Amino acid sequence: MLKEPLPLGSTIGILGDGQLGRMLSQAASRLGFKVVTFGPDAGSPAAQVSLASKVAAYTDEAVLARLAESCDVITFEFENVPAASLDFLTGRGAVVAPSSKALRITQDRVLEKSFAREAGIGTVDFYEINSLSDLQGVLKSSGLPALLKTRREGYDGKGQVWIKSLEEALAAYDSLNGRPSILEAKASFTREISVVAARGWNGEVKTFPIGENHHVGGILSTTLAPAQVSEAVTAAAHEIARKVLEGLDYVGVLAVELFVLPGDELLLNEIAPRVHNSGHWTQDGCLCDQFEQHIRAVTGWPLGDTSARCTVEMTNLLGPDILEWPTLAAEAQSRLYVYGKDEPRPGRKMGHINRIKA
Repeated sequence: MLKEPLPLGSTIGILGDGQLGRMLSQAASRLGFKVVTFGPDAGSPAAQVSLASKVAAYTDEAVLARLAESCDVITFEFENVPAASLDFLTGRGAVVAPSSKALRITQDRVLEKSFAREAGIGTVDFYEINSLSDLQGVLKSSGLPALLKTRREGYDGKGQVWIKSLEEALAAYDSLNGRPSILEAKASFTREISVVAARGWNGEVKTFPIGENHHVGGILSTTLAPAQVSEAVTAAAHEIARKVLEGLDYVGVLAVELFVLPGDELLLNEIAPRVHNSGHWTQDGCLCDQFEQHIRAVTGWPLGDTSARCTVEMTNLLGPDILEWPTLAAEAQSRLYVYGKDEPRPGRKMGHINRIKA
């Protein structure tokens, strides 16, 4: 735990070397911090803009030990970092935020939804699936269609399959290679929203305005924020985010993805223990964006102003979309962000553009 704010020139370690690590590193550098990234890929998006990078597997204890010795605080940019690596770093005396406890819970969809229920947060009905017989038994008594997801990993529509009839159970189970899974009831929602929020070492909590999200093929396509939602929905979403942050004893930024049901009831979809794609709009919509806020939180600095300055529509640039950069860069009232990835594969996040709406 940090008892005092880190001084200028301190070193932050970031586990993960993708675009989120890149934007965290840029935010940290602007505030006067040094950044060391840690990940498996040389020349990664994060390494390109950081003081130093360590290229190794996340389980490489020798390199992790050197990271612990060289950093004043260590954080991570995505939820598939092994929680055991955070435990190792903590055991070597490193200050780590968020904690391995928060990561373990949010890495596992069954643990995550169970945590939400215990915190008084509504979710869809869900069932733990460890075998084909588990799945077949649950499907006989639960409603259809239902969504089968792997308990761990999987994002942007990966690692999940809809089941519309009992006859589809075997094919669905086999498509996930028999991995431990969760079966979720379908949510009859009217819209999908998310709230990005932060908590500091001292327990201070700040939430950003709500974003409304639209997905295509399981991948976030656009976020419009601040969303046009009722004051009741805003208050309820912010309260859910606070419960999550405090229940996990979380330090840093996270995102809570929510379903809005008819009548404005909210159900938790997922918790992302990191800065989030749906929070990219804050880079142009707020004085303090989600990346700076995360750096402020983990270094013990005061949390920044989260009020919106304007309405922003964020659009992901997937695969060959990035090849339209000359046209995108010429758009008025827009700001282009490019992640530094070398191969624009279909579905791969290559950048995003924030369009100012008002």
